[in-house]
Amino acid sequence: GPTYYRGWYHLFYQYNPASAVWGNITWGHAVSLDLVHWFYLPLAMVPDNWYDANGVWTGSATILPDGRLAMLYTGSTAELVQVQNLAVPADPDDPLLLKWVKYESNPVLVPPPGIAPRDFRDPTTAWYVPSESAWRIAIGSKNDSQRHAGIALVYRTSDFLSYELLPGVLHSVAGTGMWECVDFYPVSTESATGLDTSAAAGPGVKHVLKASLDDDRHDYYAIGTYEAATNAWVPDDPEKDVGIGLRYDYGMFYASKTFYDPVKQRRVLWGWIGETDSERTDLRKGWASLQTLPRTVLLDHKTGSNLIQWPVDDVETLRSGSQEFSNVSIPAGSVVPLMRVILRMMQVDIVAEFGVNKSALAGAVDAVVGYNCSTSGGAAGRGVLGPFGLLVLADDDLSEQTAVYFYFVRSSDGSISTHFCHDELRHARPLALLVLSHLSQTTS
Repeated sequence: GPTYYRGWYHLFYQYNPASAVWGNITWGHAVSLDLVHWFYLPLAMVPDNWYDANGVWTGSATILPDGRLAMLYTGSTAELVQVQNLAVPADPDDPLLLKWVKYESNPVLVPPPGIAPRDFRDPTTAWYVPSESAWRIAIGSKNDSQRHAGIALVYRTSDFLSYELLPGVLHSVAGTGMWECVDFYPVSTESATGLDTSAAAGPGVKHVLKASLDDDRHDYYAIGTYEAATNAWVPDDPEKDVGIGLRYDYGMFYASKTFYDPVKQRRVLWGWIGETDSERTDLRKGWASLQTLPRTVLLDHKTGSNLIQWPVDDVETLRSGSQEFSNVSIPAGSVVPLMRVILRMMQVDIVAEFGVNKSALAGAVDAVVGYNCSTSGGAAGRGVLGPFGLLVLADDDLSEQTAVYFYFVRSSDGSISTHFCHDELRHARPLALLVLSHLSQTTS
């Protein structure tokens, strides 16, 4: 339930106050003035009713035109049925939103016919449809009778108390399974500013549909056209549909959520990182998982077929110094040390630009057209057009290293595309920053 309310950014998050493992899910609460420095507040909501006895799960905030806030969230009932509930601030004038009141007639939604009791969760932020004088929300589910299809159901409401299930589904993709944490929002095809969730479809606006796939625990999105009159969203490229095409992030990144920031007119993306630590380790350290740095999300106007993400500009305030290296020549097959990281340095932000020798590109007639980051064998496998990039963590003999690298792929028509990968096969502790090249020549 991330949102901006009366001068504060709010992050509500699933949290077990009693342990570092799953269970007793409540809503933790943190606030910030800049999306960088955060203050922890008391728990916002706890499982204290029959309709959320087994957890206050994922929800979304909607800011109404008069400034009021409506929070819809999934509750897991005493019988483990997933239902949707309404909560509102106890004091709308409190910018910190310290106390919440759950609607006395919760739940406001239960699984409709044909939907399994445990396949109905995670309502989206609502968007307004002027022609109906009503709001709509989407909820994730699946339909195993249609080839294990992931689906997004749409409900209409005028007061957030009573709801009407619209015919059909917003979208469905066979073989993708349960859609969790569905997100649905507009992006501009003309400007570099974010759009409010209720921005109308039409010229200059596309809509992004994103789902977190319960089957493989990754976040997928697609860009398409939304038609409110028919309650349908159609992807621009069916081959890159939700769950079978683009991902926000190719690392450990899941259960993401965006919100519109009216102050800077931007859409901000949060993502949850569930680490690879064992439960035993989590219990010993006393916590588990973290949130990514918030990112701004825009349509890539150059391609029109994907999103561009970048850390919010507020992170600039974290920089305390810099060091620049330029005109560094990197011979083929070499690893060039750039700097020895100071041991007390906790974080490093790297901006790198590589220039590839044109003769190397021209001479590379053959290349692996079907290159894939996941199946390439990592940064150690030398190819015609890569890899080249950074060993951000390495020891002196390179027995330990973490590579972040590029690989060029030449297609049958002669054009070149770029893959951006990371290799943790020899994951290392922080010691050094080096530049690697398996091209015939690069400079950086």
